[in-house]
Amino acid sequence: MRIYRYRIGRAVYYGRERAAGILERCVRPSPEKFELHRAGAEDMLSGVEVLTPALPTKIVCVGRNYRDHAAELGNVAPEDRPLLFLKPPSCLIPHGAPIVLPAGAERVDYEGEIAIVISRRCRNVSAASAYDYLLGVTAFNDVTERTWQKRDSQWTVAKGCDTFGPCGPCIDTTAAEALRLHEPRPLPLSVDTYVNGERRQHGDAAALSFDFAALISYISGHMTLEAGDLIATGTPAGVGPLSVGDEVVVELSCGVRLANAVAAASLA
Repeated sequence: MRIYRYRIGRAVYYGRERAAGILERCVRPSPEKFELHRAGAEDMLSGVEVLTPALPTKIVCVGRNYRDHAAELGNVAPEDRPLLFLKPPSCLIPHGAPIVLPAGAERVDYEGEIAIVISRRCRNVSAASAYDYLLGVTAFNDVTERTWQKRDSQWTVAKGCDTFGPCGPCIDTTAAEALRLHEPRPLPLSVDTYVNGERRQHGDAAALSFDFAALISYISGHMTLEAGDLIATGTPAGVGPLSVGDEVVVELSCGVRLANAVAAASLA
């Protein structure tokens, strides 16, 4: 199943895709659990404004979770625990919205990732029960100003700018359902990034140093995860710079496809 969040006029709804391009209109009554209730209507996907699929209280990102990416930047992949950092929810933009290169930026890189979405509030979750708290996956682009990242000892400015978090366009729940049913692991899920139609990145979830269960367990051991929170699981090798006019696409093997053009900052 795929879940969209969208706007019609001034009203915002969630929608379960019941057939190609047809959404069952829903509302989410509780902030503590990502549970949808029918709102008694259907909408055409082509006729709505698609928003980011979740409203997270935080975006927890995992650095150097693919060893090939750590190596390409001259870093060592962490061995005993995930390397975490946060991006502010204000960086999020939906499918189709422009990535804006901020004034003074020298090199802004794409970083295509699989993001997992938390289904309900959790704390101190064991790895064995982690998938009970996994709603699904979505596509994410951890856009980064690389020179600012190298300049600072922490990455808030380099990764937290407005528009530096393209996400969506939907949440695919198939992977979570398979994992809860204990189907064969590692999960056959991958991410590819394309710039102007040329593939630049490919990464398999099986190659993650810390898999989805390990990440949910470790992160929830340090902070409460809320329903709708995002965990960006890391980017594979092949990161590179973006220029004004580029189109960057992050595509998951489950069919989720996120596309954003690159624009210059307004002079106004």
